[in-house]
Amino acid sequence: MQGRYETEQREDFDDGWAGEDGPLDPAPVRTIVTEEQAKSILSRNASPDLPFDVSLNPYRGCEHGCIYCFARPTHSYLGLSPGLDFESRIFAKVNAPQLLLRELAKPSYVPATIAIGVNTDAYQPCEREFGLTRRILQVLHDCEHPLALITKSSLIERDIDLLAAMAAKNQAVAAVTITTLDPAIARTLEPRAAAPARRLRTIRTLAEAGIPVSVSIAPLIPFINEPDLERIIEAAAEAGAVCANYIVLRLPWEVNPLFQDWLNAHFPDRAKRVMNHIREMRGGADYNADFATRMRGEGIWADFLRQRYKKATARCGLVQRGAFSKLDNSQFRRPQLPLERKPTPQMDLF
Repeated sequence: MQGRYETEQREDFDDGWAGEDGPLDPAPVRTIVTEEQAKSILSRNASPDLPFDVSLNPYRGCEHGCIYCFARPTHSYLGLSPGLDFESRIFAKVNAPQLLLRELAKPSYVPATIAIGVNTDAYQPCEREFGLTRRILQVLHDCEHPLALITKSSLIERDIDLLAAMAAKNQAVAAVTITTLDPAIARTLEPRAAAPARRLRTIRTLAEAGIPVSVSIAPLIPFINEPDLERIIEAAAEAGAVCANYIVLRLPWEVNPLFQDWLNAHFPDRAKRVMNHIREMRGGADYNADFATRMRGEGIWADFLRQRYKKATARCGLVQRGAFSKLDNSQFRRPQLPLERKPTPQMDLF
């Protein structure tokens, strides 16, 4: 179950790290991407603590290797480990654009903002080769269907042409996750995601293109990245973000032992104190999945984080979570699919 979070195991690509400590050695663990024919592509939820009802994930597993990722346990359903396999055994839903087009073409389909990249990053490194996210955006752009993206990758800048055109019609927003401004922490916490400074530059680039950008500070971990809360909000606001959100660390299922192994390996001096405060926010447990508290926690420490967040966003002029203006789905154009040829009992003569 060991995660691939050591810095010397990172692959070298243009993620902004070269300006920090120079290029990294190639990873000894090779990423294997398996093409998959998905049966469905849109996921629907009724969770009261989520700002969206429909989501789409072009990939299963994520090369970014974030040790805290709440989606890690999903690899267990495939008979794979939530640790190394989740980071190196990726599944690409190669028919995702076609499935989406068919879904949108159904007479019964009612348009609602689709959140892309919620479970696993839609702009992880293998997107450079597969381009599934780009093709999905093209479908939504052509149908004038609203979308929201969340990512840690600068690769989103590739698709500014589509996103800017949609944002001009109030049909697209983006969120960039920044957990810390400390590159040393980021290298172990999120080993293959873009460097913090590179993500700030991505916020600026998107904002300058007219795309509304939110900064997602998720997750907040007591005594690890929590001291950065105000500085991240300030830096994101200066880069052009208009909204901010945060989520406290969640440790469901196999994420818990993976995270605690990482914590003891990299911060043994404060590991006990970190877990004590996490349990304080979770009613004494390592994790509580209750919808009312799972995102923000409960108790004195959780209240303290909430107050700091509110003061920092107010001081920087950022709106808080859920304050984005509602995206416009009134211009949705249902796609017309070509008629499928029905088989006949008579065989073709030629």
